Amino acid sequence: IIDFLFVFYLVKIYSDYTGYPFPTAPPVDPFAKIRVDDCGKTKGCFRYGKPGCNAETCDYFLSYRRIGADVEFELSADTDGWVAVGFSSDKKMGGDDVMACVHDDNGRVRIQHFYNVGQWAKEIQRNPARDEEGVFENNRVTCRFKRPVYVPREETIVDLHLSWYYLFAWGPAIQGSITRHDIDSPPVSERVVSIYKYEDIFMPSAAYQTFSSPFCLLLIVALTFYLLMGTP
Repeated sequence: IIDFLFVFYLVKIYSDYTGYPFPTAPPVDPFAKIRVDDCGKTKGCFRYGKPGCNAETCDYFLSYRRIGADVEFELSADTDGWVAVGFSSDKKMGGDDVMACVHDDNGRVRIQHFYNVGQWAKEIQRNPARDEEGVFENNRVTCRFKRPVYVPREETIVDLHLSWYYLFAWGPAIQGSITRHDIDSPPVSERVVSIYKYEDIFMPSAAYQTFSSPFCLLLIVALTFYLLMGTP
């Protein structure tokens, strides 16, 4: 026993002076990329931007899926500030439960809970998010978190087993505090969203809506008719 302790002592001294590699804590797992091939199958997705965009190229991306008693959300947006989703009883901002992923000055992405008071977002200390993770890469804020489906009755936290309109927003941040969203009229889900129904919904951004509005289609038809009939 004495010999064994002596050898152990020598090995310790040797390691202290020579940098002998001792086991270290395993590295933190990198942020797993958002899978879009699961959209409409094992999770619901909303994409806003260029047709055919994905979680890394859409102006805004959101996915949701049920995991036991929780709903897992994934958000990503083309911004260096924040990206958020709001749960609303209508399509307007005001009186909404909001979850935001905020990129702070230290390079971290934090999950925060807000409540829209009119056009102003007030941070709420009671945060239902858990299993939070986020990353800022390639000028994009991307995050993933869970929150319970059912919650005690609370004005600022909605029950997700009910259907809500989803409000999508993103914008800059100053010293880790969110500021006004990037566009004047952020996109909103066309109808209420149920966490029990998985769809893959694409919404074209303004740059790709030019020829899809009813007015533009009517104008195209009128011009075509005018050209075919000729001038008097």
